[in-house]
Amino acid sequence: MAVNSELIIRYLGAQDYQPTWRKMQHLTDTRDRDTVDEIWLLEHEPVFTQGQAGKAEHLLNTGDIPVVQVDRGGQVTYHGPGQLIVYLMIDLRRSKIGVREIVTMMEQSIISVLAQFSVAAYAKSDAPGVYVDQTKIASLGLRVRRGCSFHGFALNLDLDTAPFLRINPCGYAGMQMSNLADFVNNLDKQLVAERLADYFVREVGYNKVTIATQFE
Repeated sequence: MAVNSELIIRYLGAQDYQPTWRKMQHLTDTRDRDTVDEIWLLEHEPVFTQGQAGKAEHLLNTGDIPVVQVDRGGQVTYHGPGQLIVYLMIDLRRSKIGVREIVTMMEQSIISVLAQFSVAAYAKSDAPGVYVDQTKIASLGLRVRRGCSFHGFALNLDLDTAPFLRINPCGYAGMQMSNLADFVNNLDKQLVAERLADYFVREVGYNKVTIATQFE
């Protein structure tokens, strides 16, 4: 893994989707071999995002929630308050991480952290994401460009899951969604975010971490 590597972790609170997406793109398109990796942890205002492979047939009744066509993998999903978004801006080539490896790392980060809350989660080879008791609790949607990752994953903490009924989540009709708060009493959302960030610090091998609470 990376040697003498640095990371900026940004805890950003509630953010509109499109400006955040543009910032991700800008960082990815302008970074060079010395650019510090970043992980952003935040929540989004209500929005449906349709990935590059997205099909219109999976948008059932979006109503007043905007739909944004984006450049990540995957189909359609919903983001809203109560869902933890983790965006990974990592130079995979520098850290010698393959694409399949970073996807597995995303899944395992969720499984590992949920286990710390005594929740048994698992991944499926035929339906990307993380599941608990046959319900989907986290969605993955990554993009790699110029050897660097952006986008990431979304973990439902105490999200209103009703908007998922307006779509076929990730292209699966009738997919049941769940929240971590369904399985954990008095959930500490900030602790979940910190433990997910710590997982990547440990697994990628960062040895200098800076914490921020806003974009520069």
